[in-house]
Amino acid sequence: MFTVKNELNFDQHEECLLIGVFEKPVKLEGIGLTADQLLDGQLTELVKDGEISAKKKSVSRIHTLGKVGVKRLIFVGLGKEKELTFEALREAFGKAFKTLQDAKMTTAAAALDTFVTEKVDILDTAHALSEAFELATYQFAGYKQKSNAVEIQIKSFTVYSEEDGDEILSSLKVGKVYGSATNSARTLVNTPGNLLTSTDLADYARDLGEQYDFEVEILEKEEMLKLGMGALLAVNQGSVEPPKMIVLKYQGKEEWKDVIGLVGKGITFDTGGYSLKTKAGIVGMKTDMGGAAAVLGAMEIIGELKPEQNVVAVIPSTDNMVSGNAFKPDDVITSMSGKTIEVLNTDAEGRLVLADALTYALHQGADYLVDIATLTGGVITALGMDMTGAMTNHEAFFEEVLLASYETGEPMWRLPITEKDKERVRNSKIADLNNSPGAAGHAIMGGAFIGEFAENKPWVHLDIAGTSVTNSASDLGTAGATGVMTRTLATLVERFGEED
Repeated sequence: MFTVKNELNFDQHEECLLIGVFEKPVKLEGIGLTADQLLDGQLTELVKDGEISAKKKSVSRIHTLGKVGVKRLIFVGLGKEKELTFEALREAFGKAFKTLQDAKMTTAAAALDTFVTEKVDILDTAHALSEAFELATYQFAGYKQKSNAVEIQIKSFTVYSEEDGDEILSSLKVGKVYGSATNSARTLVNTPGNLLTSTDLADYARDLGEQYDFEVEILEKEEMLKLGMGALLAVNQGSVEPPKMIVLKYQGKEEWKDVIGLVGKGITFDTGGYSLKTKAGIVGMKTDMGGAAAVLGAMEIIGELKPEQNVVAVIPSTDNMVSGNAFKPDDVITSMSGKTIEVLNTDAEGRLVLADALTYALHQGADYLVDIATLTGGVITALGMDMTGAMTNHEAFFEEVLLASYETGEPMWRLPITEKDKERVRNSKIADLNNSPGAAGHAIMGGAFIGEFAENKPWVHLDIAGTSVTNSASDLGTAGATGVMTRTLATLVERFGEED
């Protein structure tokens, strides 16, 4: 899709050309100045009139009226040059690509050097462009009857730069992979529960394994019974759909050591069980497998880029339904680890399936653990809709996860787990643990419970209940699933253990 060229000739045909402009005050330089000269100084006049703006994320469309081969010049405002960050640049690109999509463009080009600053180099700029293109132009097709109108999309994109073309093309590929995999996760989360059962999720993972030569293991109910996965099986009791424990292994080193375990909650629909959700609260529960989607998206990136790391992905999947067979409050169940659990809330099911999944990840050789889940409404109360909640038992490992989130622009905030929190989840008169000690600090209670199954391995818990979906469109996406943490998990794997 992407082509890199060193020289831009304004006589050759392009539907549109993106040019970055900074506030300094607004001054046309380089390619912008060349275009101004070819257009008899008209661009300078438009700058003076305010029709070409350098305000951050502004998009100014100027038609050249046949005077040059480039039909339209798209000026993208970048604000003050010293203040431009990778994330701000990516959002500016996203805003521009949405404009091109609305205009039904089929080809596009960018003068990449006009977007570069001292802080954001040419390779970062290329990555931001291609990642933003994938994220901003994503649409979930849905299930409406299709009209006869032909869908118009940008099929080819030319990037002009005086820098090394091969390196830029490589960076464009990485950004495209990151954006495309995030979109894959978005589509999984947006898919209704009747069309994405645990079996469907397992089939998706199996196809991913075949595509990227991962080792694939799908545990069926009978195997779970033999292994004693009583926590996952308890959640599945009320369902007519069989549960799946989905495992993907990627070996990027000669020896199977320093293994990073990515564990994603795969509840394909959550009624809350006998602790039934409200009429309003139950709508949207098809998204309760956002953690699984993020892990599968990260594995797509890992499969494409092949980092020199070892990764095991584990996804416990079932729906949480109500029936005569469903598990109940006051039940006591035995997890794979052997720890017994008093069920006080059947709507705190995510931590139960993750308990068995963490134990199984350890059995598969995981030395480091990250679990990711749409776990609690409590994290929304604590941190709102834009911040992922994080908890850990290991400072150094958490720093690596945090740095990955900074790099990808997926913010998180650490919540504490104290000894008193651990005492609360261990406070059952008849079992080793209880799954819901009460409303106070509910998000922390969920993390503290899961931490009981990390067996002192470095572990980070990510609660994406607030960040996995959004009610409004942004410069980099639509309303619906965000695919959050797909890129953070992949970046963690790529950067893991680096000194700098």
